[in-house]
Amino acid sequence: MGTFQIEGGQQLSGEIQPQGAKNEALQILCAVLLTSDEVVINNIPDILDVNKLIQLLENLGVKIKKLGKGSYSFKSDDLNLDYLSSEQFKKDGSGLRGSIMIVGPLLARFGKGFIPKPGGDKIGRRRLDTHFEGFIKLGAKFRYNKEERFYGVEAPNGLKGDYMLLEEASVTGTANIVMAAVLAEGTTTIYNAACEPYLQQLCTMLNSMGAKISGVGSNLLTIEGVDSLKGCEHRILPDMVEIGSWIGMAAMTKSEITIKNVRWDMLGIIPTTFRKLGITIEHRGDDIFIPAHTSGYEVQSFIDGSIMNISDAPWPGFTPDLLSILLVVATQARGSVLIHQKMFESRLFFVDKLIDMGAKIILCDPHRATVIGHDFQSQLKATTMTSPDIRAGISLLIAALSAKGTSTIHNIEQIDRGYENIDERLKAIGAKIERVA
Repeated sequence: MGTFQIEGGQQLSGEIQPQGAKNEALQILCAVLLTSDEVVINNIPDILDVNKLIQLLENLGVKIKKLGKGSYSFKSDDLNLDYLSSEQFKKDGSGLRGSIMIVGPLLARFGKGFIPKPGGDKIGRRRLDTHFEGFIKLGAKFRYNKEERFYGVEAPNGLKGDYMLLEEASVTGTANIVMAAVLAEGTTTIYNAACEPYLQQLCTMLNSMGAKISGVGSNLLTIEGVDSLKGCEHRILPDMVEIGSWIGMAAMTKSEITIKNVRWDMLGIIPTTFRKLGITIEHRGDDIFIPAHTSGYEVQSFIDGSIMNISDAPWPGFTPDLLSILLVVATQARGSVLIHQKMFESRLFFVDKLIDMGAKIILCDPHRATVIGHDFQSQLKATTMTSPDIRAGISLLIAALSAKGTSTIHNIEQIDRGYENIDERLKAIGAKIERVA
């Protein structure tokens, strides 16, 4: 396992450019399977999860060319579908949760799709029912090999559009169903569809390829099936989760940071939610400027004076990927806040590491934690930690950057799964961080 050593207590300064959005990239890359034409994608982040998916696509027979930093062309005109029944595919697919989204495009274009049970973060149960119930609604037959934990759907006679009301507004589930429905016969209506910016971007890309999707940005999508799709060029959004991470890092380290080219129009309530913790966020053109919080930051209260409660929700609610960041930032706020993680029951289990560092946190249950801020009167203490998942990992890294002494974080592959070249980018703005074997 890789390790970071971080000398905390350094005030950072400068500009940082967010990478391309990880969650969007995983969807967009799967969509290249929908056409035999060339598709060019720009601003692809150079991170483990995305690179694993690119390798999987190459193993499937997609012709891939690197055009420049973050830019690739993909051509899916001669796929090796036998790969889907190989031992190599079982290994490749089970190591990456985003691999589930190849099923919809393969089902739509070739009448069959298979996937081993995907991997990913260990943050609680993450059901795949929404994906397969949607495929079944479109006319596919579902099968599951329990011994090998292998899923399959087949529609040798093609898919037919239908109305469906999703049980949950799953982002990847909606993306998978949309990619299957664009080549289905007739009209598909998806109610309670996810409407995150990632999904909006996918629909915009598919429409540029010739799909007919309306209602983009809402939870009611209507898809008129077409016979085929053509190639296109697409640019991935800046990663809003990384942008939120840099906001939190700047506040915790009392640093003056400018986050460049953030696509403010796609950030939703992220800036507003950080402001609830008292963090000053200035909107400058398409940049975010965070001044040095030398006097700290104070948690707001509700109108009736009750304790602030911040929770996650499907978009346009607050993304669950940033609750871990908010929690660690709250440890140095002036005041108290209740963090309520509604969507994943294991995502708060990293708080014991913060408590070891001196944070005042009461873990009420798997979903709720009360944080009593130090107001910088007591600095967190350096310690040795292990990163359990991507978002907990970056939260622990932020804590270490603000702490007194030198911290060690093991299993940093989890951080590398979602953050591109993070140590070098942090060094460029003054962080003292080293990657060691």
